[in-house]
Amino acid sequence: MTTKATTSLIEHLFREHERFLWGVCYRMTGNAADADDLVQETFIRAINSPPAKLYEPLRPWLVQVAINLSRDLLRRRKRQAYEGIWLPSPIETGSNNFDDQLAVATNDNPGARYDLLESVSFAFLLALEALTPSQRAVLLLRDVFDYSVAETAAALAMSEPNVKTTLHRARRAMSEYDCSRQIPTPELQQRTRQTMEQFLGFLTNNDVAGIENLLARDVRQLSDGGGEFITARLPVIGREKVALFNLRIARLAKLTEVQFGWRMLNGLPALLAEYPQAPPQYAKRIVMLCELDAEGRIRRLMNVAATGKLTAIWRQPEIVSPFSEC
Repeated sequence: MTTKATTSLIEHLFREHERFLWGVCYRMTGNAADADDLVQETFIRAINSPPAKLYEPLRPWLVQVAINLSRDLLRRRKRQAYEGIWLPSPIETGSNNFDDQLAVATNDNPGARYDLLESVSFAFLLALEALTPSQRAVLLLRDVFDYSVAETAAALAMSEPNVKTTLHRARRAMSEYDCSRQIPTPELQQRTRQTMEQFLGFLTNNDVAGIENLLARDVRQLSDGGGEFITARLPVIGREKVALFNLRIARLAKLTEVQFGWRMLNGLPALLAEYPQAPPQYAKRIVMLCELDAEGRIRRLMNVAATGKLTAIWRQPEIVSPFSEC
């Protein structure tokens, strides 16, 4: 086969698996821009150093390359100091083509431990941060994509006993998440939207008691400005502190000048805020997400302002009243 013909065949085969690979890389890294780069690098590797047997199923080989690249990136990330709190980059999950974008249409994974939509939630992606790169890879293949032990071992170039040991350790590291996990069902999405609307209403009315009533006692607020903007560099913890922190921000921002929009991001409703008049040291665009506890109170608030993490989702949202229907 000529080089041109080989390249054409690889490109055709690669396109069949590109969306799946993007979903794997995003879950591995928690960053949409990194997933884009990793998928592109996987394609370059396939062109420059194609597998010996092109007519065998290509996906296992591509997954192995993509995950190895992802693991290398995670190891580099660990060595680099991140300014402030790290949060995943939000991605849109409310569009009709979400299944295609993340290759989650293959939800014929009855044996999977985690739901495919759940596995792109902020709660899940943050829980993965406690895992080593190898543990993360094994857990995703086994417990999200429902690979067998043999398939996982082949994809990661590991022995089957090593896969089992690594998975056991990964599941143990995920135990805290498992105890409080909430799958993003339509009911949870509705409750989250309603709670965020109430939160914003109380914030607008400077209602401290109302805000505190929505918050869990041990609520945590995390803000990721990527070192670009003034944000809280440490978690804000506790009902009173989180309420006062948000009221202070609301007074500084002048909520009447802020434009709001809603978007379904990472499985749950998210609030997009745009403040064009913000001073240079403050973010002009912020995405706010929240998690509820079993009682329906907010247990974690997360603000993403880092510019590079918003490019994947920030089309101009429809500007609506924050209290209107979806």
